[in-house]
Amino acid sequence: MNNNHAIQSILIVGGGAAGWLTAGIIAARYGKAVAITLIESSEIPTIGVGEGSWPSMRNTLRDMGIAETDFFRECDASFKQGVKFINWQSEQNSFFYHPFSLPIGFIERNTATHWLQNPGEQSFADAVSAQELLCEKNIAPRAFDTADYKSFVNYGYHLDAGKFITFLRQHCKNTLGVKHVIGTITRVNQNDQGITSVETADHQTLAADLFVDCSGLKSLLLSETLGIPFVDKSEQLFIDSAVAVQVPYENEDSPILPYTISHAQKSGWIWDIGLYSRRGIGHVYSSRHMSEDEAVAILKTHAGAAANDLTPRKIRIPCGHREKFWVKNCVGVGMAAGFIEPLEASALVMVELAAQYIRDQLPQHKSVMPIVAKRFNELQTYRWERIVDFLKLHYVLSERTSDFWADNRNPDTFSDSLKEALALWQYHVPYKRDFLQKEEMFPVASYQYILYGMGFKTQTQYPHSPSEQAAFLRQAMENEKIKAHLASISPDTRALLKAIRSR
Repeated sequence: MNNNHAIQSILIVGGGAAGWLTAGIIAARYGKAVAITLIESSEIPTIGVGEGSWPSMRNTLRDMGIAETDFFRECDASFKQGVKFINWQSEQNSFFYHPFSLPIGFIERNTATHWLQNPGEQSFADAVSAQELLCEKNIAPRAFDTADYKSFVNYGYHLDAGKFITFLRQHCKNTLGVKHVIGTITRVNQNDQGITSVETADHQTLAADLFVDCSGLKSLLLSETLGIPFVDKSEQLFIDSAVAVQVPYENEDSPILPYTISHAQKSGWIWDIGLYSRRGIGHVYSSRHMSEDEAVAILKTHAGAAANDLTPRKIRIPCGHREKFWVKNCVGVGMAAGFIEPLEASALVMVELAAQYIRDQLPQHKSVMPIVAKRFNELQTYRWERIVDFLKLHYVLSERTSDFWADNRNPDTFSDSLKEALALWQYHVPYKRDFLQKEEMFPVASYQYILYGMGFKTQTQYPHSPSEQAAFLRQAMENEKIKAHLASISPDTRALLKAIRSR
């Protein structure tokens, strides 16, 4: 193949988590075969709002050659086994979990049907998974002597976004050979095939075969240069603002919660994320339903006395995504491609998925780039649509009564696909064949956890055979044994993190 038709160089515009994750994911695969350069401006602050990841981040870090122990130590990281939703179903004192582990026996049979037909006092998550118990007892997902990236149950991370970016930058530069350029882009040059180069204020000119736009909300290449419109989803999801603070623990022995808290409020919800040395607390809300002053007051009440003297950081949350994500020789990743409220921590995973696609489908000949771009655009559009539907599902099932929650339940704000799914799930328990894509954004089990955690009642018509009933009972008994065993051998979360950091 003529090398003039191969992708030999990639320029990533913008740093942050999106830029450096993309650089690391691609560089770890191609090494010196593809020259990867990242340019970022010292004048643009990093937003860095993502402090929670999906379990997918474990494989991402491992594939980049990062030692998990180093990551925990350098990024103030802790474990995340799922999300605890407080008072989402109603204003009353209630909660449910969306754990990261699949229901027991999920591959073999649909355990949720048995739980629905045999209601008891256990929550759905507690009946089919060990993780609700582990989270409630602040138990870590692995033991003291467990190797990096191994565990008893599935987990992701809580992390300090600023420290994570610094950590990734050093690894990409020193270990993976990514070239780092500091400069402010003042001009973007194009021809019929796409972008040819960028020029900086200090007279640098950087050319490449493929450009990755990680410039955040500015979307310098995809939006400002190529003119790709923004698809607004704010009529489905109303959250558009946030105020956030970082607060210390009361003392060095305070518990570290191995899950994210999402606490429903009058016009939004509060996140509470426990890192090793501090908590990150933020109030996301709809500015159509609440003023900033009221949002700050609610945040400070939740955060307690430690936040009284702090000035909350204000964050604008766009709700939507670009109409296209790969145009000619430019790909948008991260907030340059889209952003939606962080209810299920989808920001970092969308970066991972986009970067992995670029890595795996990097055009071997420039002539096939339009085909790769077309498929990427179709896949990313589908993913964004599923994110919107899944987040909306949390709101439409709620019985909370304020205007914000009532407006969310208005069927006019539902997508057609969500309306269809809700109609189906009245009589059909979600399972493997409910979705068409091989790589769904959220597994079917996640829909089960939200539906049945929020009190949704699927009307099942057909009883199980005696053999199926016996199999379900064996699974339930096995789950109880697993919970007892893990509770007896797994350490406290803070104790394990302290041990990891001392290695």
